Amino acid sequence: MSQVVEDLTVATVAGRGSRVASPWASLAVLSSGALMTVIDGTIVTVAMPAVQSDLGFSASGLAWVVNSYLIAFGGLLLLFGRLGDLVGRKRMFTWGLSLFTVASVLAGVAGGQGLLVAARALQGIGGAMTSAVVLGMLVALFPDPREQARAIAVFSAVGAAGGAIGTFLGGALTELLNWHWIFLINLPVGVVALVAAARVLENDHGTGLRGGADYLGALLVTAALMLTVYTIVTAAEHTTASTLALAAASLLLYVAFAVRQARAARPLLRLRLFRSRVLTGANAVQILMIAGMYGFQYIGALYLQRVLGLGELTTGLAFLPAPVAIGVLMLGLSARVIGRFGAHRTLLAGLALITLGLALLGRLPADGSYAVDVLPAMLLLATGFAAAMPAVTGLAMGGASAEDAGLASGLFNTTQVVGGSLGLAVLTTLAASRTESLTGQGADALAATADGYRLAFWVATGVTATGLALAAAVLRPSPPGRAR
Repeated sequence: MSQVVEDLTVATVAGRGSRVASPWASLAVLSSGALMTVIDGTIVTVAMPAVQSDLGFSASGLAWVVNSYLIAFGGLLLLFGRLGDLVGRKRMFTWGLSLFTVASVLAGVAGGQGLLVAARALQGIGGAMTSAVVLGMLVALFPDPREQARAIAVFSAVGAAGGAIGTFLGGALTELLNWHWIFLINLPVGVVALVAAARVLENDHGTGLRGGADYLGALLVTAALMLTVYTIVTAAEHTTASTLALAAASLLLYVAFAVRQARAARPLLRLRLFRSRVLTGANAVQILMIAGMYGFQYIGALYLQRVLGLGELTTGLAFLPAPVAIGVLMLGLSARVIGRFGAHRTLLAGLALITLGLALLGRLPADGSYAVDVLPAMLLLATGFAAAMPAVTGLAMGGASAEDAGLASGLFNTTQVVGGSLGLAVLTTLAASRTESLTGQGADALAATADGYRLAFWVATGVTATGLALAAAVLRPSPPGRAR
């Protein structure tokens, strides 16, 4: 890493038109941009109670502080990946960084619910612009397979570190200053990253906007995702008939998107990708796995603060073991384990550990303790995720042809965000509904809150167990000579 720092320093002080000899400096810039979006995904979690108290969010409405970011991010990854090919990936990356930085300032100064949710959506758009092109830029920077593997390992480790930094910063900034600073901290980081990107990243020329992009398809899939999450989040507030009508409308939007992709001259998502059993199955398994894991991250933080009474800073510190363990295990052991036992077996073992960890969280008591009731489950989840995530990634990308590798990467990133968003919507809604029902019956508020979280974790256990069963049935290796 010292070489990366040295190259980045030399490149930054050089003139704007200078050419960087080492691609590792570019990797440092790309990683710093991605780090902002990773941190933003976790830094908000610890600050949720403070945001709710300050701005008066309801329990279900609070989820939109996260959902507005995730829906914009996930719904636009495919479109911005395509636009990056047309207008140039460096240009798309810097545009995304700029928008993300401006949106962070808007979120930081927000004094009402509407502005905060809108600013979070803008952050999601900026994050999608940045993230959609990073993988393609890395592959171009490191054509040698060994160097490329090292670069991706570093990039993945930065992502895992971002989770740890986010939870810690979220707690520290909220407790020592206030929640506004979890967003305002992105201003200096974003400015430095933009200056470095302008001077370090080499200019690339896209194929031109005449190549076209499926804007209608992007509109349809984004609208479908937003309506789906809205339907789940507001289910407790609507009649059964209204909920079914909203669900039917979202289904129609998905069907319209599929029809559009089948007929469009330049589709956003080529449907032939789904002919691959392995690629389709791996994306489905990822949705289920991420839904359970993201629910733990959000609801676990609420349990530590609202039930165990931990402060924001202590909660951030309490979450550090999980992302640190994930980063260490991903860099040190995951590749070796997959090489020895195969991606399928490694994935099954990882999903089994995740399911066990969530099941342990399903028994969290109202008078529990972090060391006995939370930490062991957290370490199981971290170990399982460190094994399962690289395995399911390899299976998904291995199920695509070389021609479709870029699109498969965009699809995989999209399903990851969809899983997080839908999981968060379902689990938070179930927890809030259970708690409100019990308190309405006269139950103690603390006990009712813990019971709501237990229900959410049991549902998450069922979701990841379904993912485990699906992986066992669908992702088993094909006999030699049979199509994947």
